[in-house]
Amino acid sequence: MASSISRKDFLKSSSILLAAGGSLLTGNAAGATSGATNTATGAGKSFTLKNVRLETGFQYEEGEVTGTTTDLFTIEVSNGKIKSVLPNQPGVKAIDAKGWLLLPAFRDMHIHLDKTFYGLPWKAHLKKNKSVKDMIAFEQQVIPELLKTSAARTGQLIELLQSKGTSFARSHVNIEPTSGLNSLKHLEKALKNKKDGFSAELVAFPQHGIFYTPSAELMKEAAKMDIDYIGGLDPYSIDGSIEKHMDFVVQLALDHNKGIDIHLHEAGESGIKTIEYLIGKVNENPVLKGKTYISHSFALAKMDNNKLQEVAEKLGNARIGIMTTIPFGSTIMPIPTLYKYGVDVQAGNDCIIDHWSTFGSGSILQKANLMAQLYGYRTEFDLSRCLKIATHNILPLDDKGGRQWPKADDAADMVLVDASCSAEAVSRISPVKSLIHQGNIVF
Repeated sequence: MASSISRKDFLKSSSILLAAGGSLLTGNAAGATSGATNTATGAGKSFTLKNVRLETGFQYEEGEVTGTTTDLFTIEVSNGKIKSVLPNQPGVKAIDAKGWLLLPAFRDMHIHLDKTFYGLPWKAHLKKNKSVKDMIAFEQQVIPELLKTSAARTGQLIELLQSKGTSFARSHVNIEPTSGLNSLKHLEKALKNKKDGFSAELVAFPQHGIFYTPSAELMKEAAKMDIDYIGGLDPYSIDGSIEKHMDFVVQLALDHNKGIDIHLHEAGESGIKTIEYLIGKVNENPVLKGKTYISHSFALAKMDNNKLQEVAEKLGNARIGIMTTIPFGSTIMPIPTLYKYGVDVQAGNDCIIDHWSTFGSGSILQKANLMAQLYGYRTEFDLSRCLKIATHNILPLDDKGGRQWPKADDAADMVLVDASCSAEAVSRISPVKSLIHQGNIVF
């Protein structure tokens, strides 16, 4: 079996793909994960994969799922979509998937692509930066220098995510007086350079507060640009008022038909009040249901059980999602309870090698693995269900073992991994062998 893709080869293949403008590549790029002559193609092109391993059902013993059945298939892709899923045709002229398991492409749903030290020399977190306000002061010092190379480093960070099987991200981007709108403009440039192999939705994020630093007018300008969500940050501890901060965020989202995704680190009474205030605002404005999210929301981890059940039910009814990094230590999020009440839980790496945190591997599959470990999901069935945190709820098999993905007309956003089934992929954080985004074979 071919060796895992190297960083050097991945960077080389990515630059070739971009230079080719999505046209058909020749040669065995990126360590030849497909083993075929043609290893990249534009979304307007068609190609066929053979020897693709797909999950077909569950095996049972005394009513318990004890294994996952798979088989090999041939998959036709055209115009960025799956054209057909056929019985395997090993003799057909096609890209050989080598029996690797096909899964939905991964999605990093909370990350800061505009802020990273990735591509720069190692630098650990500074001890003096303990609070969010400490970090705001630090950012005001370092952002002007970081902006000089931010587009290029964002490109490198995107390549890291791609190498881990991620083809889509929700990125928060700084909107504050130090960088103005330049962080957003640089991020848009980096995303344009990677558009054939990566997509993103953007959150206008007032990292330095809306009123703590004069960011309100900049947020209004950003809302007119190509962003998808209005962000916020710890309304009470940073801006001194839950109502003033959240009313601004909600009204700006309503005025510009955007969603909402706020950072809420506050874990005490102010955190609980902010969650409940936002629930009330969303219920007053039903257009925001299904497009409002709270990132981190550490207050949920500190609630007593009765209060947690009450708030989780309200979040589910208001269709407010929770974006989490699946933290461990003293702040373990109550994800099983959130699932119980139908709350949309999504995961992200957040910071990857930056001044906020030097951790973050870029792998969302690793987050699924961490979730399984934290909450005791050890069985074949439970491990297979954990994959949904990495794919935003797209699973190859439904809960009864019926094959539901992939099927004709699904978006051709897929990864090939060296695993026998979803449960193994989650448990072992199996190596990603190939990424396909909107019909483009990235590597």
